[in-house]
Amino acid sequence: DMEAGGLVIKKDNYTMRVPRSQRSGEVVEPIVSEQWFVRMKPLATPALEAVADGRITILPDRFVRVYNNWLENIKDWCISRQLWWGHRIPVYYVHDSEAAAAASEDGVSSRYVVASSMQEASMLAKEKYGDGVVLRQDQDVLDTWFSSGLWPFSTLGWPNAESSDLKTFYPTQMMETGHDILFFWVSRMIMMGMHLTGQVPFDTVYLHGLVRDEKGRKMSKSLGNVVDPIEVISDCGTDALRFTLATGSAVGQDLNLSMERLTANRNFVNKLWNAGKYVLLMLSKADETEWEAAVSADFSKPEELAKLPLSERWVVSLLHQTIDSVTERFDKYDYNQAGITTYNFFWDEFADWAIEASKPRTYGDAAAAAATSRRVLVYVFERVLRLLHPYMPFVTEELWQALPHSGDALILAQWPSQGLPADTVALAHFDALKGVVRSIRNARAEYGVEEKRRIAATLVVSDVSLRASLEGELPSVALLAKLDADAVSVVPAAPDSGAANQVSLVVQDGLVVLLPMAGLFDVDKEVKRLDKQRQKIEKNLSGVENKLKNPKFMEKASKEYVEEAQAQAAEAREQ
Repeated sequence: DMEAGGLVIKKDNYTMRVPRSQRSGEVVEPIVSEQWFVRMKPLATPALEAVADGRITILPDRFVRVYNNWLENIKDWCISRQLWWGHRIPVYYVHDSEAAAAASEDGVSSRYVVASSMQEASMLAKEKYGDGVVLRQDQDVLDTWFSSGLWPFSTLGWPNAESSDLKTFYPTQMMETGHDILFFWVSRMIMMGMHLTGQVPFDTVYLHGLVRDEKGRKMSKSLGNVVDPIEVISDCGTDALRFTLATGSAVGQDLNLSMERLTANRNFVNKLWNAGKYVLLMLSKADETEWEAAVSADFSKPEELAKLPLSERWVVSLLHQTIDSVTERFDKYDYNQAGITTYNFFWDEFADWAIEASKPRTYGDAAAAAATSRRVLVYVFERVLRLLHPYMPFVTEELWQALPHSGDALILAQWPSQGLPADTVALAHFDALKGVVRSIRNARAEYGVEEKRRIAATLVVSDVSLRASLEGELPSVALLAKLDADAVSVVPAAPDSGAANQVSLVVQDGLVVLLPMAGLFDVDKEVKRLDKQRQKIEKNLSGVENKLKNPKFMEKASKEYVEEAQAQAAEAREQ
């Protein structure tokens, strides 16, 4: 028409973007058609009120604003979808005859009834339009989010109000999902649930973050950064993957998933497994009576706790505090910190200290002391398994079944009791013991003491109570710090003589460790090492000083380079 009117100046070819179906590859073209909508304001208002009055809590609470903003500005919802799979829209079009139905486009008519079945639709059509009418159901299906919104109750027997599942499990307690579908799914479950059942579907919405790659990018096929969970499970195990996802970020925060983190948690699972093997190895020395006693071990009374040696009293007390802390975190939906707290207790305290400190007794000749130590190991480890079970169900169940236990399965076992006694003195005294061991280990490293060499040590302890505690744990101190067990002593004050030939390590106020220099290193060997080191430093110093004395260097070098050389010379002189 433009050409015919002489209006065309020129004609150019150009490339345009043609939308195509991801599934079929066919060109997607817009077609105007009638769609079914849901009027949303009457559904949104009660859903807003349920969060405002506290019947529903959204975690983290910063997403309440997102929820409110969407519902307050909500538009009517188009629920028609032109797909083959889904809940078919329950609209039945009414035709006067088969021929009329066949002649219509997709069976659509201006007359229709809405019903839950063809039988019900026939009855309604007959009442409204008389006998002999022909029905054709709408070919569209409901929007996926509409169907998903029915999930909390449609899975439990609804609309049968007498369904035992519906009565038992609806409303439920918590809805856990990603924060990106708060308005797509969660809000629709709330609206649908309140409208169709008269009750909120759940009282808490827990929103986890999205799993991203290690650089923080969203995973996508085009970027090639998708982490396949099946491959991760094959490499690291299901428990390690679960623990990584559950503890990787705080509620509502995205998780940057890296193989380093997964590998670290796989190592944690291995550490747990090896600790279980050690506990079982110790139990191999126990008779049937002791095995039964391990099942019923009870330190819920302060007087029972007080009977234990320091290291056992310490780890049981710390366990009781950990149980309280983890339980509090669970009650506050802080699953990230609950898992990390349990992780830290097991790895840093139980595996690194409690097991090692127990060895002088478990391997010792005193049968009663060995039995007590084994009983404590089982008591603590069994409760660690309970705390970790929600995160690592498989390895914890496997280990628990092998330990002395009461009941059929860990998943059915009671959560550890809270409010159990903790001996604060034992906690402080064992911390002092750890300080002693760390200071000696640091001194050994600083002086290059050979790994297998056992050295002497004197612990100067002014406090009478602490002194008694450390005296009772000297075999453990000797083992942990690689000391000569026959050359370790605890005294109330430092000896008057020999100070010049000793290394003094201040652990805390009133606690000092004295190490004789003669036991730390071979003097001749150390002098040779230091002399060699001094010669190397002197050589470096000479080179730097020659530069600084060279007029040409000083003339051409930048101010920054000269200052750097001067700093190197000063450091070398100090060394």
